[in-house]
Amino acid sequence: MQKFLFLLLSLVLLGPLGIDLYLPTIPAIALGLNSSEALIQSTISLFILVLGLGQVIAGPLVDNYGRKPVAIAGILIYMVGAAMAALATTADIFVASRLMQGVAVCCTAVVAFSGVRDRMNGDDAARAFGFLNGTLNIIPALAPLLGGLLAEAFGWRAPFWFLVGYAAVVLLLVIFFLPETRPATTVAVKGLPVRQYLRILGDRRFISFAVVNAGAMGMALTYVSLAPNVLMGTAGLSPLQFSLVFGANGFWIMLVSFVANRIIHKIGRPFCLATGGILMGLGCLALVLGVALLGDAAQSHWLAYILPVACACAGLAFVMGPSTSYALEPYSNEAGVASALVGFIQMAGGAALGLIAMALPLQPKMSLALVMLVGCLLALHARQRSKQIKGQLKKIG
Repeated sequence: MQKFLFLLLSLVLLGPLGIDLYLPTIPAIALGLNSSEALIQSTISLFILVLGLGQVIAGPLVDNYGRKPVAIAGILIYMVGAAMAALATTADIFVASRLMQGVAVCCTAVVAFSGVRDRMNGDDAARAFGFLNGTLNIIPALAPLLGGLLAEAFGWRAPFWFLVGYAAVVLLLVIFFLPETRPATTVAVKGLPVRQYLRILGDRRFISFAVVNAGAMGMALTYVSLAPNVLMGTAGLSPLQFSLVFGANGFWIMLVSFVANRIIHKIGRPFCLATGGILMGLGCLALVLGVALLGDAAQSHWLAYILPVACACAGLAFVMGPSTSYALEPYSNEAGVASALVGFIQMAGGAALGLIAMALPLQPKMSLALVMLVGCLLALHARQRSKQIKGQLKKIG
């Protein structure tokens, strides 16, 4: 099963690599394509938007045609998109390439999370989802540094050629080693399954757990968006210091995710939901008290920001695995469609939550505290909802 999970992880990594690897090269890309940095920067939001919306379409494809064929198609599209970015001569071509990569990741992400649901349930599924989400945090820690080194040595196009090569390796792994996991009882879908989506969205259990991921993602996106302003602008960290602090938090989340997986196995998912909610609440409280009680000098220190963030991010690591497994558990015969909805709610809901918080007339720390509070309340509500779920499904196969 570990080999299977690492295969799924290789698919999931296509998404964060496609976002984080080229972050240090944005000014060089804008200069090279005679474009504005704002336009190139906007491709990150476009990528995430397509990733969220496109999963609604990818879900039925995964259920109709199988996990493996859709994964292969997604990887091929990803390679074409990365090559387009590397060869781009205008900003329009570059933007189109990023949209194409976003479409590709829709396919690979749904395949990965459907594969977990196909093979596992209950605590085993929660641990698998936690492993995938936790390991992903090494990418924000290392990818910008790798992208910067590649660009410094070979130019801004090099990170995209790296993506082509990585996707080619993943393609070979999928072709030769990824089994088809779609259950024989999977419900066939004709066209866009609007009624099926509405039925699942009308399930209180599904919504109660799926929105937990939206709260966690909203917190993560808000933190990432505000971090340069707070840590380099207010706290005065250099770009290198910022990279080290930002990367250390990524490793911290990964470490806590592995700890949470062990706790899931021994104590169960409800405990992890409660723990995650409490940790996000403590992070919120720490930010608010820091703004209210600390002097200007102490408030501007980078630890006054990163310590509450680290606490809340630990909460994120505790809730995402259990909430995803609880949401998908009833949908063994339509795992692709249900996984697509979880991804849509996580990405679109999280992005909306973060954008709303940052648009409010609040200072950055208070905006982040607000999103942490929302994440806390959603996780604690899911913990209460879990009390109503009796029994536990076991691992399949």
